Amino acid sequence: MLFAISTLLLSASVMAQPQLRQYSAAIEQSTWQLSQSSPVACQLQHEIPRFGQAVFRSVASKGLNLDFELQMLRLPDNYGLAEVMSLPPSWRPGEPAKAVASMQLLKQFNGELPKKVAWTLLSELEHGFSPTFYFKDWYSPFDNVVAAINPVQFPQPYHLFNQCIAKLLPYGFDDIAFTVLSYESGGDQLTRESQRRLAQIAEYLKYDNEIDVVEIQGYTDSYGGRWMNEQLSVKRAEKVKSFFVDAGLSADRVQVEGFGERRHIAPNDTALERKKNRRVVLQLTKP
Repeated sequence: MLFAISTLLLSASVMAQPQLRQYSAAIEQSTWQLSQSSPVACQLQHEIPRFGQAVFRSVASKGLNLDFELQMLRLPDNYGLAEVMSLPPSWRPGEPAKAVASMQLLKQFNGELPKKVAWTLLSELEHGFSPTFYFKDWYSPFDNVVAAINPVQFPQPYHLFNQCIAKLLPYGFDDIAFTVLSYESGGDQLTRESQRRLAQIAEYLKYDNEIDVVEIQGYTDSYGGRWMNEQLSVKRAEKVKSFFVDAGLSADRVQVEGFGERRHIAPNDTALERKKNRRVVLQLTKP
């Protein structure tokens, strides 16, 4: 009887061992694609069959940036952690796996990793290693999931990805989304600094077609008549609107208002203070 109970317990223990569901592209399936390549965004992605995609992305910004997203066909239905390991290639037997990081898993969200870890994954792929994600399944208490990134066919797309990153603009959407342009006294001529700023925005607009609405508000200092100042503020704003229309935005997506000498942001006692009031404020938004 005791033997039978021991046998039963041993069988239950064996049955309780978690099952592995493994996802990885076979050698002949491994594909890497530079899915975005422009001065505002670079994206390198790899398909993991029946699981999803691994995506590396860098965008135009003042500083170098990179993030990684593990896009899953079946999103997490609970919170947890995925252990990220780097596994050596089969032709390097005996080399140990490396523990890279723990990736937080959020309910109904893809997994994400920050810049430093993302660069580490790229470096491991360059050395022929396979970044691999281990986590407990949310839908079955008996399964663990293993999703691996295959380094086969990686070098050439990675080279193109690096070339794309090197050509990213040194400013991004957040840097231009709110902009204040200044004017010379008495007309609609921008200061040199504001001309350079508008040129930056023009360069950015060549590559980002997701701009939804541009709000343009014109202001003046208090010199001159109130009515004349209001007309001047509208003239300044309309001139900037023409710039956006010439850059490819439809006129109905560019909203213009002129406030004249109302809403000062500085007194009008000195030339420097008046310069602050002679302005057009731009607000760019995306959907």
